[in-house]
Amino acid sequence: MRHLYAQSREAIPELPTFEEFRKQGIFKKRDPQGHHVAYKAFREDPQANPLTTPSGKIEIYSQALADIAATWELPEGDVIDPLPIYTPGFESYQDPLNKQYPLQLTGFHYKSRVHSTYGNVDVLKAACRQEMWINPLDAQKRGINNGDKVRIFNDRGEVHIEAKVTPRMMPGVVALGEGAWYDPDAKRVDKGGCINVLTTQRPSPLAKGNPSHTNLVQVEKV
Repeated sequence: MRHLYAQSREAIPELPTFEEFRKQGIFKKRDPQGHHVAYKAFREDPQANPLTTPSGKIEIYSQALADIAATWELPEGDVIDPLPIYTPGFESYQDPLNKQYPLQLTGFHYKSRVHSTYGNVDVLKAACRQEMWINPLDAQKRGINNGDKVRIFNDRGEVHIEAKVTPRMMPGVVALGEGAWYDPDAKRVDKGGCINVLTTQRPSPLAKGNPSHTNLVQVEKV
């Protein structure tokens, strides 16, 4: 750590010594140019400083997306549009599956991990417990209190994890931090809070990424 800090001081000479930094715990460096302004050069002179879009401008209509939409073969229900429009995603509130699995499961980046990296470090797992976040209204309907063990399940799998009851979640939505390590029991029920047990294999229409926010589930108290 001292070696890395010494390298940083070579690049930023005004950094305090390692001992001083550990004592004060923080170092602030202000941008000499002042507050960052997005697209400042473009705004000042769009002709001289065009953007990297085909037109050099901010594009509301994307010809690149129009070309993709015209040439790609998409599964039924997938939509790619050159304009910013609303399209109902798969496993959304409008999906008939919502009657069986009424909660929308979303994933989020957890503060104690970088995706799955450091997901096996016990001290970090103890400091930032893997929990399923749920709105108090949804929790009350299911007899769930903060800290209760719950089962999150759908047709793809099942996870047993503690609940965090919080108004920070909107009703109808639950959340589980992504990147937790898979820890199944003999019945393949995950005890580690691995969201991949519950996510679909269907990729997102454009980027072909994993749809970590498009998963319908049900939650019950264990």
